[in-house]
Amino acid sequence: MTRRSMPRLLLFAAMTLAVLVAGGLTASGIPRTAAGMAAKSVCSAAFVAGRPAASLMAQDVLPASAVLRVIDVSIDEPARRVSARFAGLFERQAQWLPQRGCVLDVAASPALRTPAPIVTPADTRTPWPQGEAALPPDQWGPGVDSSALALLVDNAFQGAGDPQAANTRGVAVIHKGRALVLRTAPGFAIDTPLHGWSMTKTVLGMLSYKLAKDTGLAFAQPVVDAIAGPHAPEWRVAWRADARRNIRVSDLLFMRDGLDSQEEYQPWGSVPRMLWGAADAPAFAAAADADATPGTRWRYLSQTANLLSAVARTPFASDAEYWAYPSQALFKPIGAHTATLETDTAGNWVGSSYLWASVGDWARLGQLMLQDGRWNGAAVLPPGWLALAATPATPEGEGRGYGAQTWRIGDPQQGRCRASGIPPDTLAMSGHWGQVVAMVPSRDAVIVRLGWTFRGGQFDSCAFVASVLKALPP
Repeated sequence: MTRRSMPRLLLFAAMTLAVLVAGGLTASGIPRTAAGMAAKSVCSAAFVAGRPAASLMAQDVLPASAVLRVIDVSIDEPARRVSARFAGLFERQAQWLPQRGCVLDVAASPALRTPAPIVTPADTRTPWPQGEAALPPDQWGPGVDSSALALLVDNAFQGAGDPQAANTRGVAVIHKGRALVLRTAPGFAIDTPLHGWSMTKTVLGMLSYKLAKDTGLAFAQPVVDAIAGPHAPEWRVAWRADARRNIRVSDLLFMRDGLDSQEEYQPWGSVPRMLWGAADAPAFAAAADADATPGTRWRYLSQTANLLSAVARTPFASDAEYWAYPSQALFKPIGAHTATLETDTAGNWVGSSYLWASVGDWARLGQLMLQDGRWNGAAVLPPGWLALAATPATPEGEGRGYGAQTWRIGDPQQGRCRASGIPPDTLAMSGHWGQVVAMVPSRDAVIVRLGWTFRGGQFDSCAFVASVLKALPP
Protein backbone atom coordinates (compact mmCIF):
# COMPACT_ATOMS: atom_id res chain seq x y z
CA MET A 1 0.00 0.00 0.00
CA THR A 2 1.45 3.38 -1.00
CA ARG A 3 1.20 6.61 0.94
CA ARG A 4 -0.88 8.03 -1.90
CA SER A 5 -3.50 5.26 -1.59
CA MET A 6 -3.84 5.56 2.21
CA PRO A 7 -6.03 8.75 2.21
CA ARG A 8 -8.30 7.20 -0.41
CA LEU A 9 -8.68 4.05 1.69
CA LEU A 10 -9.48 6.07 4.81
CA LEU A 11 -12.02 8.16 2.87
CA PHE A 12 -13.63 4.98 1.50
CA ALA A 13 -13.77 3.47 5.00
CA ALA A 14 -15.32 6.61 6.43
CA MET A 15 -17.91 6.72 3.65
CA THR A 16 -18.69 3.05 4.13
CA LEU A 17 -19.11 3.55 7.88
CA ALA A 18 -21.39 6.53 7.28
CA VAL A 19 -23.55 4.47 4.90
CA LEU A 20 -23.76 1.62 7.41
CA VAL A 21 -24.67 3.98 10.25
CA ALA A 22 -27.29 5.74 8.14
CA GLY A 23 -28.67 2.40 7.02
CA GLY A 24 -28.82 1.12 10.57
CA LEU A 25 -30.55 4.25 11.79
CA THR A 26 -33.05 4.09 8.96
CA ALA A 27 -33.83 0.46 9.70
CA SER A 28 -34.36 1.27 13.38
CA GLY A 29 -36.87 3.96 12.50
CA ILE A 30 -35.14 6.40 14.85
CA PRO A 31 -34.66 9.23 12.29
CA ARG A 32 -38.31 9.10 11.28
CA THR A 33 -39.70 8.96 14.79
CA ALA A 34 -37.27 11.54 16.18
CA ALA A 35 -38.01 14.04 13.42
CA GLY A 36 -41.71 13.34 13.85
CA MET A 37 -41.52 13.91 17.59
CA ALA A 38 -39.76 17.24 17.14
CA ALA A 39 -42.09 18.49 14.42
CA LYS A 40 -45.22 17.41 16.28
CA SER A 41 -44.12 18.72 19.69
CA VAL A 42 -43.07 22.14 18.44
CA CYS A 43 -46.15 22.50 16.23
CA SER A 44 -48.56 21.66 19.04
CA ALA A 45 -46.81 23.87 21.58
CA ALA A 46 -46.76 26.76 19.11
CA PHE A 47 -50.15 26.51 17.43
CA VAL A 48 -52.35 24.56 19.88
CA ALA A 49 -50.91 26.04 23.07
CA GLY A 50 -49.96 29.39 21.52
CA ARG A 51 -46.56 29.55 23.17
CA PRO A 52 -43.66 31.64 21.77
CA ALA A 53 -41.83 29.56 19.20
CA ALA A 54 -38.26 30.56 20.01
CA SER A 55 -37.81 28.43 23.13
CA LEU A 56 -39.91 25.35 22.32
CA MET A 57 -37.08 23.06 21.20
CA ALA A 58 -35.08 23.85 24.32
CA GLN A 59 -38.05 23.44 26.68
CA ASP A 60 -40.07 20.58 25.18
CA VAL A 61 -37.84 18.54 22.87
CA LEU A 62 -34.11 18.53 23.57
CA PRO A 63 -34.33 17.44 27.25
CA ALA A 64 -36.26 14.30 26.26
CA SER A 65 -33.39 12.48 24.53
CA ALA A 66 -29.83 13.05 23.31
CA VAL A 67 -30.92 11.67 19.92
CA LEU A 68 -32.94 14.84 19.34
CA ARG A 69 -29.88 17.10 19.37
CA VAL A 70 -29.17 16.37 15.71
CA ILE A 71 -32.54 17.78 14.63
CA ASP A 72 -33.07 21.18 13.06
CA VAL A 73 -36.53 22.73 13.18
CA SER A 74 -38.08 25.47 11.07
CA ILE A 75 -41.40 27.12 11.90
CA ASP A 76 -43.70 28.67 9.29
CA GLU A 77 -45.97 30.76 11.50
CA PRO A 78 -48.31 32.10 8.76
CA ALA A 79 -48.96 28.55 7.51
CA ARG A 80 -48.94 27.10 11.06
CA ARG A 81 -46.54 24.38 9.93
CA VAL A 82 -43.31 22.99 11.42
CA SER A 83 -40.57 21.07 9.60
CA ALA A 84 -37.96 18.98 11.41
CA ARG A 85 -34.89 17.47 9.78
CA PHE A 86 -32.83 14.70 11.40
CA ALA A 87 -29.09 15.11 10.71
CA GLY A 88 -29.99 17.06 7.60
CA LEU A 89 -31.35 13.93 5.92
CA PHE A 90 -34.76 12.80 7.20
CA GLU A 91 -37.52 15.40 7.19
CA ARG A 92 -41.01 15.37 8.74
CA GLN A 93 -43.68 18.06 8.85
CA ALA A 94 -46.52 18.79 11.24
CA GLN A 95 -49.45 20.97 10.22
CA TRP A 96 -52.10 22.63 12.40
CA LEU A 97 -55.61 21.76 11.18
CA PRO A 98 -59.00 22.89 12.50
CA GLN A 99 -60.48 20.48 15.09
CA ARG A 100 -57.46 18.15 14.74
CA GLY A 101 -54.60 20.10 16.29
CA CYS A 102 -51.15 19.49 14.81
CA VAL A 103 -50.99 16.48 12.51
CA LEU A 104 -47.93 14.82 11.00
CA ASP A 105 -47.38 14.46 7.27
CA VAL A 106 -50.49 16.20 5.98
CA ALA A 107 -50.66 19.24 3.74
CA ALA A 108 -53.25 21.90 4.44
CA SER A 109 -55.32 22.62 1.35
CA PRO A 110 -56.15 26.28 0.65
CA ALA A 111 -59.62 25.62 2.08
CA LEU A 112 -58.11 24.53 5.38
CA ARG A 113 -55.76 27.48 5.66
CA THR A 114 -58.29 29.37 7.68
CA PRO A 115 -57.31 32.18 10.01
CA ALA A 116 -56.16 31.10 13.44
CA PRO A 117 -59.07 30.75 15.88
CA ILE A 118 -60.02 33.86 17.81
CA VAL A 119 -58.94 33.42 21.41
CA THR A 120 -61.09 35.11 24.03
CA PRO A 121 -59.00 36.39 26.95
CA ALA A 122 -59.36 34.32 30.08
CA ASP A 123 -61.75 35.65 32.70
CA THR A 124 -59.35 35.98 35.64
CA ARG A 125 -61.83 37.82 37.84
CA THR A 126 -64.69 35.33 38.03
CA PRO A 127 -64.11 32.36 40.35
CA TRP A 128 -63.57 28.93 38.80
CA PRO A 129 -65.39 27.03 37.29
CA GLN A 130 -67.28 29.92 35.63
CA GLY A 131 -64.01 31.81 35.27
CA GLU A 132 -60.31 31.20 35.90
CA ALA A 133 -59.87 32.83 39.31
CA ALA A 134 -58.95 31.00 42.50
CA LEU A 135 -60.43 32.07 45.81
CA PRO A 136 -58.29 34.13 48.18
CA PRO A 137 -57.10 32.20 51.26
CA ASP A 138 -59.53 33.99 53.56
CA GLN A 139 -62.36 32.32 51.61
CA TRP A 140 -60.97 28.79 51.63
CA GLY A 141 -63.26 27.76 54.44
CA PRO A 142 -62.83 26.18 57.87
CA GLY A 143 -60.41 23.31 58.28
CA VAL A 144 -58.10 24.26 55.42
CA ASP A 145 -54.50 24.73 56.56
CA SER A 146 -53.92 27.76 54.37
CA SER A 147 -50.30 28.26 55.39
CA ALA A 148 -49.36 24.65 54.68
CA LEU A 149 -51.19 24.61 51.35
CA ALA A 150 -49.67 27.89 50.19
CA LEU A 151 -46.17 26.69 51.13
CA LEU A 152 -46.73 23.37 49.39
CA VAL A 153 -47.79 25.07 46.16
CA ASP A 154 -44.89 27.53 46.32
CA ASN A 155 -42.48 24.63 46.72
CA ALA A 156 -44.08 22.82 43.80
CA PHE A 157 -43.04 25.67 41.50
CA GLN A 158 -39.41 25.67 42.64
CA GLY A 159 -37.35 25.08 39.50
CA ALA A 160 -40.21 25.92 37.13
CA GLY A 161 -38.80 26.50 33.66
CA ASP A 162 -35.71 24.37 34.33
CA PRO A 163 -35.81 21.02 32.46
CA GLN A 164 -33.27 19.65 34.93
CA ALA A 165 -35.61 20.35 37.88
CA ALA A 166 -39.20 19.35 38.66
CA ASN A 167 -40.36 21.89 36.07
CA THR A 168 -43.97 22.31 37.23
CA ARG A 169 -46.20 24.17 34.77
CA GLY A 170 -49.58 24.25 36.50
CA VAL A 171 -51.30 23.36 39.78
CA ALA A 172 -54.96 23.37 40.77
CA VAL A 173 -56.56 22.37 44.07
CA ILE A 174 -60.34 22.06 43.98
CA HIS A 175 -62.25 21.49 47.22
CA LYS A 176 -66.04 21.21 47.41
CA GLY A 177 -66.29 22.49 43.85
CA ARG A 178 -64.27 25.65 44.56
CA ALA A 179 -60.77 26.47 43.34
CA LEU A 180 -58.46 27.12 46.28
CA VAL A 181 -55.44 27.13 43.98
CA LEU A 182 -55.28 27.77 40.24
CA ARG A 183 -51.78 28.70 39.20
CA THR A 184 -49.32 28.42 36.32
CA ALA A 185 -45.55 28.83 36.06
CA PRO A 186 -43.94 31.99 34.67
CA GLY A 187 -44.30 32.02 30.89
CA PHE A 188 -47.59 30.12 30.94
CA ALA A 189 -50.84 32.10 31.00
CA ILE A 190 -53.67 30.68 33.08
CA ASP A 191 -55.47 29.63 29.87
CA THR A 192 -52.44 28.10 28.12
CA PRO A 193 -53.30 24.55 26.98
CA LEU A 194 -50.91 22.06 28.59
CA HIS A 195 -50.14 18.62 27.25
CA GLY A 196 -51.47 15.87 29.53
CA TRP A 197 -49.89 12.89 27.75
CA SER A 198 -51.53 9.70 29.09
CA MET A 199 -54.08 11.61 31.15
CA THR A 200 -55.78 11.67 27.75
CA LYS A 201 -56.70 7.99 28.25
CA THR A 202 -59.17 8.79 31.03
CA VAL A 203 -60.86 11.42 28.86
CA LEU A 204 -61.02 8.86 26.06
CA GLY A 205 -62.81 6.62 28.54
CA MET A 206 -65.32 9.39 29.24
CA LEU A 207 -65.93 9.92 25.52
CA SER A 208 -66.39 6.18 24.97
CA TYR A 209 -68.87 6.03 27.85
CA LYS A 210 -70.78 8.96 26.36
CA LEU A 211 -70.79 7.26 22.96
CA ALA A 212 -72.35 4.17 24.49
CA LYS A 213 -75.44 6.29 25.10
CA ASP A 214 -75.30 8.49 22.01
CA THR A 215 -74.64 5.78 19.41
CA GLY A 216 -75.58 2.48 21.05
CA LEU A 217 -71.97 1.31 21.38
CA ALA A 218 -72.06 -1.82 23.55
CA PHE A 219 -68.98 -2.52 25.64
CA ALA A 220 -69.82 -6.23 25.83
CA GLN A 221 -69.69 -6.80 22.07
CA PRO A 222 -66.59 -7.96 20.18
CA VAL A 223 -64.48 -5.21 18.66
CA VAL A 224 -64.88 -6.73 15.19
CA ASP A 225 -68.63 -6.22 15.48
CA ALA A 226 -68.37 -2.75 17.01
CA ILE A 227 -66.29 -1.50 14.06
CA ALA A 228 -68.53 -2.98 11.35
CA GLY A 229 -69.96 -0.77 8.63
CA PRO A 230 -68.71 1.42 5.77
CA HIS A 231 -66.01 3.04 7.93
CA ALA A 232 -64.59 -0.21 9.34
CA PRO A 233 -60.76 -0.26 9.31
CA GLU A 234 -58.98 -2.76 7.08
CA TRP A 235 -57.46 -4.64 10.03
CA ARG A 236 -60.93 -5.87 11.00
CA VAL A 237 -60.62 -8.61 8.35
CA ALA A 238 -57.45 -10.05 9.93
CA TRP A 239 -58.93 -9.87 13.41
CA ARG A 240 -62.06 -11.73 12.41
CA ALA A 241 -59.95 -14.56 11.02
CA ASP A 242 -58.12 -15.41 14.27
CA ALA A 243 -58.37 -15.32 18.07
CA ARG A 244 -58.52 -11.52 18.11
CA ARG A 245 -62.18 -11.79 17.07
CA ASN A 246 -62.92 -12.52 20.75
CA ILE A 247 -61.56 -9.22 22.05
CA ARG A 248 -64.45 -7.15 23.40
CA VAL A 249 -64.75 -3.38 23.59
CA SER A 250 -64.67 -3.70 27.39
CA ASP A 251 -61.31 -5.45 27.11
CA LEU A 252 -59.95 -2.32 25.44
CA LEU A 253 -61.59 -0.07 28.02
CA PHE A 254 -59.91 -1.99 30.87
CA MET A 255 -56.69 -2.91 28.98
CA ARG A 256 -57.31 -6.67 28.99
CA ASP A 257 -57.09 -7.32 25.24
CA GLY A 258 -54.36 -9.98 25.51
CA LEU A 259 -52.40 -8.65 22.52
CA ASP A 260 -48.68 -9.34 22.23
CA SER A 261 -47.64 -5.72 22.78
CA GLN A 262 -45.31 -3.89 25.14
CA GLU A 263 -45.21 -0.31 26.45
CA GLU A 264 -41.73 0.74 25.32
CA TYR A 265 -40.40 4.31 25.40
CA GLN A 266 -36.88 3.97 24.01
CA PRO A 267 -36.26 5.91 20.76
CA TRP A 268 -36.83 2.67 18.83
CA GLY A 269 -39.67 1.47 21.10
CA SER A 270 -43.30 0.78 20.33
CA VAL A 271 -44.75 4.02 21.72
CA PRO A 272 -42.49 6.41 19.74
CA ARG A 273 -42.97 4.30 16.60
CA MET A 274 -46.75 4.46 17.03
CA LEU A 275 -47.02 8.16 17.92
CA TRP A 276 -44.45 9.59 15.52
CA GLY A 277 -43.66 6.82 13.07
CA ALA A 278 -47.05 5.38 12.12
CA ALA A 279 -49.63 7.27 10.07
CA ASP A 280 -52.45 5.21 11.59
CA ALA A 281 -51.98 4.57 15.33
CA PRO A 282 -54.85 2.04 15.71
CA ALA A 283 -53.61 0.06 12.70
CA PHE A 284 -50.15 -0.05 14.25
CA ALA A 285 -51.67 -1.41 17.47
CA ALA A 286 -53.95 -3.85 15.65
CA ALA A 287 -50.99 -5.57 13.96
CA ALA A 288 -50.03 -7.27 17.23
CA ASP A 289 -50.87 -10.97 17.48
CA ALA A 290 -53.08 -12.52 20.13
CA ASP A 291 -50.98 -13.57 23.12
CA ALA A 292 -53.44 -14.26 25.96
CA THR A 293 -57.13 -14.98 26.27
CA PRO A 294 -58.99 -11.64 26.17
CA GLY A 295 -60.23 -10.50 29.56
CA THR A 296 -57.75 -12.58 31.57
CA ARG A 297 -54.57 -10.50 31.56
CA TRP A 298 -54.10 -6.80 32.31
CA ARG A 299 -51.30 -4.89 30.65
CA TYR A 300 -51.00 -1.11 30.45
CA LEU A 301 -50.69 -0.21 26.77
CA SER A 302 -51.01 3.03 24.84
CA GLN A 303 -51.71 0.83 21.80
CA THR A 304 -54.88 -0.43 23.46
CA ALA A 305 -56.16 3.10 24.06
CA ASN A 306 -55.74 3.93 20.38
CA LEU A 307 -57.67 0.81 19.39
CA LEU A 308 -60.49 2.24 21.51
CA SER A 309 -60.16 5.48 19.52
CA ALA A 310 -60.77 3.49 16.34
CA VAL A 311 -63.87 1.87 17.83
CA ALA A 312 -65.15 5.35 18.66
CA ARG A 313 -64.68 6.51 15.07
CA THR A 314 -66.83 4.01 13.19
CA PRO A 315 -70.32 5.13 14.35
CA PHE A 316 -69.92 8.61 12.84
CA ALA A 317 -71.26 9.41 9.40
CA SER A 318 -68.30 11.68 8.65
CA ASP A 319 -64.85 12.42 9.97
CA ALA A 320 -65.88 16.02 10.61
CA GLU A 321 -68.50 14.80 13.11
CA TYR A 322 -65.96 12.50 14.77
CA TRP A 323 -63.39 15.28 15.13
CA ALA A 324 -66.00 17.68 16.52
CA TYR A 325 -67.45 15.19 19.01
CA PRO A 326 -65.02 15.72 21.94
CA SER A 327 -65.73 19.43 21.98
CA GLN A 328 -69.46 19.20 21.43
CA ALA A 329 -70.12 16.26 23.75
CA LEU A 330 -67.69 16.93 26.57
CA PHE A 331 -65.56 20.07 26.52
CA LYS A 332 -68.08 22.81 25.71
CA PRO A 333 -70.76 21.63 28.16
CA ILE A 334 -68.34 22.09 31.08
CA GLY A 335 -66.64 25.22 29.78
CA ALA A 336 -63.35 23.52 28.88
CA HIS A 337 -62.82 25.82 25.92
CA THR A 338 -59.03 25.36 25.68
CA ALA A 339 -59.21 21.57 25.24
CA THR A 340 -58.03 20.00 21.97
CA LEU A 341 -57.86 16.26 21.26
CA GLU A 342 -55.41 15.79 18.39
CA THR A 343 -55.50 13.14 15.67
CA ASP A 344 -53.01 11.01 13.79
CA THR A 345 -52.37 11.36 10.06
CA ALA A 346 -55.20 8.93 9.24
CA GLY A 347 -57.64 10.99 11.30
CA ASN A 348 -58.01 8.88 14.47
CA TRP A 349 -58.06 10.51 17.88
CA VAL A 350 -54.70 9.85 19.53
CA GLY A 351 -56.61 8.86 22.64
CA SER A 352 -53.50 7.48 24.31
CA SER A 353 -51.62 10.74 24.50
CA TYR A 354 -52.72 13.94 22.78
CA LEU A 355 -55.14 16.04 24.79
CA TRP A 356 -54.15 19.63 25.47
CA ALA A 357 -56.05 21.73 28.03
CA SER A 358 -55.40 24.53 30.50
CA VAL A 359 -54.85 23.70 34.15
CA GLY A 360 -58.36 24.98 34.89
CA ASP A 361 -59.85 22.79 32.16
CA TRP A 362 -58.01 19.69 33.41
CA ALA A 363 -59.54 20.52 36.80
CA ARG A 364 -62.98 20.78 35.18
CA LEU A 365 -62.57 17.32 33.66
CA GLY A 366 -61.57 15.97 37.08
CA GLN A 367 -64.51 17.67 38.74
CA LEU A 368 -66.86 16.24 36.10
CA MET A 369 -65.68 12.76 37.07
CA LEU A 370 -66.01 13.54 40.77
CA GLN A 371 -69.63 14.58 40.13
CA ASP A 372 -70.32 11.37 38.18
CA GLY A 373 -70.78 13.25 34.93
CA ARG A 374 -73.08 16.02 36.15
CA TRP A 375 -72.39 19.70 35.52
CA ASN A 376 -74.63 22.58 36.59
CA GLY A 377 -77.45 20.12 37.19
CA ALA A 378 -77.21 18.53 33.73
CA ALA A 379 -75.94 15.04 32.87
CA VAL A 380 -72.95 15.61 30.58
CA LEU A 381 -72.09 11.91 30.99
CA PRO A 382 -74.62 9.16 31.69
CA PRO A 383 -74.83 8.17 35.38
CA GLY A 384 -72.43 5.46 36.48
CA TRP A 385 -69.19 6.64 34.87
CA LEU A 386 -67.42 7.19 38.21
CA ALA A 387 -68.29 3.68 39.40
CA LEU A 388 -67.15 2.14 36.12
CA ALA A 389 -63.88 4.08 36.16
CA ALA A 390 -63.29 2.80 39.72
CA THR A 391 -63.99 -0.85 38.86
CA PRO A 392 -60.79 -2.96 39.03
CA ALA A 393 -59.66 -4.27 35.66
CA THR A 394 -58.84 -7.60 37.33
CA PRO A 395 -59.76 -8.86 40.82
CA GLU A 396 -56.12 -9.47 41.76
CA GLY A 397 -52.66 -8.56 40.52
CA GLU A 398 -51.53 -5.35 38.84
CA GLY A 399 -54.86 -4.91 37.10
CA ARG A 400 -56.51 -4.26 40.45
CA GLY A 401 -54.72 -0.92 40.48
CA TYR A 402 -56.40 0.12 37.25
CA GLY A 403 -60.01 0.79 36.25
CA ALA A 404 -61.66 2.00 33.05
CA GLN A 405 -58.80 3.99 31.45
CA THR A 406 -58.23 5.36 34.98
CA TRP A 407 -55.67 4.59 37.68
CA ARG A 408 -56.98 3.35 41.05
CA ILE A 409 -54.03 4.87 42.88
CA GLY A 410 -55.54 4.53 46.34
CA ASP A 411 -56.36 0.81 46.16
CA PRO A 412 -54.96 -0.75 49.38
CA GLN A 413 -53.60 -3.79 47.49
CA GLN A 414 -52.31 -2.53 44.14
CA GLY A 415 -52.74 1.25 44.08
CA ARG A 416 -49.49 2.91 43.09
CA CYS A 417 -49.94 5.48 45.90
CA ARG A 418 -51.19 3.10 48.59
CA ALA A 419 -48.05 3.62 50.69
CA SER A 420 -48.73 7.37 50.79
CA GLY A 421 -51.77 6.97 53.01
CA ILE A 422 -54.25 8.53 50.58
CA PRO A 423 -57.92 7.43 50.74
CA PRO A 424 -58.71 4.09 49.10
CA ASP A 425 -61.25 5.68 46.74
CA THR A 426 -58.66 7.99 45.14
CA LEU A 427 -58.62 7.77 41.35
CA ALA A 428 -56.28 9.48 38.92
CA MET A 429 -55.59 10.47 35.39
CA SER A 430 -51.85 9.96 35.09
CA GLY A 431 -49.50 11.15 32.37
CA HIS A 432 -45.87 11.05 31.29
CA TRP A 433 -43.34 13.31 33.04
CA GLY A 434 -45.43 13.99 36.13
CA GLN A 435 -48.94 14.89 34.94
CA VAL A 436 -51.71 13.99 37.38
CA VAL A 437 -55.36 14.78 38.02
CA ALA A 438 -56.31 13.04 41.28
CA MET A 439 -59.99 12.72 42.19
CA VAL A 440 -60.87 11.92 45.83
CA PRO A 441 -64.64 11.43 46.32
CA SER A 442 -64.39 10.91 50.07
CA ARG A 443 -62.64 14.28 50.44
CA ASP A 444 -64.61 16.10 47.69
CA ALA A 445 -61.29 17.13 46.17
CA VAL A 446 -59.58 17.32 42.79
CA ILE A 447 -55.80 17.86 42.70
CA VAL A 448 -54.05 18.77 39.43
CA ARG A 449 -50.35 18.99 38.73
CA LEU A 450 -48.98 19.55 35.23
CA GLY A 451 -45.27 19.69 34.48
CA TRP A 452 -42.57 18.14 32.34
CA THR A 453 -40.26 16.47 34.83
CA PHE A 454 -37.63 14.95 32.56
CA ARG A 455 -35.38 13.69 35.37
CA GLY A 456 -36.63 10.90 37.58
CA GLY A 457 -36.87 11.61 41.28
CA GLN A 458 -37.54 15.32 40.86
CA PHE A 459 -41.29 14.95 41.48
CA ASP A 460 -43.39 12.38 43.36
CA SER A 461 -47.05 12.61 42.39
CA CYS A 462 -48.17 10.34 45.25
CA ALA A 463 -46.40 12.46 47.85
CA PHE A 464 -47.79 15.63 46.30
CA VAL A 465 -51.39 14.41 46.36
CA ALA A 466 -50.99 13.13 49.93
CA SER A 467 -49.51 16.44 51.10
CA VAL A 468 -52.34 18.47 49.56
CA LEU A 469 -54.92 16.24 51.22
CA LYS A 470 -53.27 16.76 54.61
CA ALA A 471 -53.86 20.50 54.21
CA LEU A 472 -57.58 19.98 53.51
CA PRO A 473 -60.28 19.26 56.11
CA PRO A 474 -60.65 15.57 56.99
